[in-house]
Order: sequence, then structure tokens, then C-alpha cells
Amino acid sequence: MTTTTKPEPEAGEQAELAAVSRRMVEAWAAHDADAFADLFAEDGTLILPGVYQTGKAAIREFMAAAYAGPYRGTTVTGRPIAVKPLAPGAVAVLTEGGVLPPGATELPDASAIRASWILVKRDGRWVLAVYQNCPRDGAAK
Repeated sequence: MTTTTKPEPEAGEQAELAAVSRRMVEAWAAHDADAFADLFAEDGTLILPGVYQTGKAAIREFMAAAYAGPYRGTTVTGRPIAVKPLAPGAVAVLTEGGVLPPGATELPDASAIRASWILVKRDGRWVLAVYQNCPRDGAAK
């Protein structure tokens, strides 16, 4: 059996990948559902506990309602914990972070998550094929 090593993203691509998470933080801070949905491929999928949305339009609609409801006034934070090349033009980025309640400057442990970002390069830019998160410390409290 032969194994192949997937090449690590080059410095320029690492910066492009980091920009995706930065753009998510900025979109969330602005409660901009359009900018949030633009992070995804046309057929991208968003999976959160109890949530499954596929396609930019569905993600946009879900986030617009969430920003007006349970996510009103919140911000997000996160940091990468691993980058795993999958194939040319595909990478998994693992992060740790979460949603900060309105006015909070520190993330409560109960809000901490780990997330998987499957990014693909489409038309020269990295977009989310799949974003999924779950509670960092087990079942939601």
C-alpha cells in the first residue's frame, strides 16, 4: 500500500485560508447575513447543533433570522488549531472558539465550540463547502 502526503498550503494560500475565518468574524460582528453566506460555495452546507442548511440562499435566510433573534448583539471568536490538506484545492481547517454573548469580552466555557471548516478553491478563491461545529466540552449545557 502506498500513501501520499498532501502538501501543506503555501504561505499565500495560508493567508487566504486565514482570511476566510477573519471574514466570518467581520460578517458576524456586522450581523451581515449576505457577507456570511458569501463565505460559502453555492452548494455549501452549514451544520450547527440542531441546524442543517444547504445552499447560500438557505444559509443567508437562516443567518438573517438568527441575527435578528438568538444571535442579536453577539460576536464570535476563534483560532485555528490545525490545518489538514485534503487534496489539491481542498483543505480542512479545525478551529476553537465560540459565540460571545452581547457585551462579553471573554468566551464562557459553556459557549466554547470546536469547528471543522472544509474549504475548496472555486474560481480562484477559498470558500466553505462545509462548516460544522459542536460544543467543545461535550453536550451543550
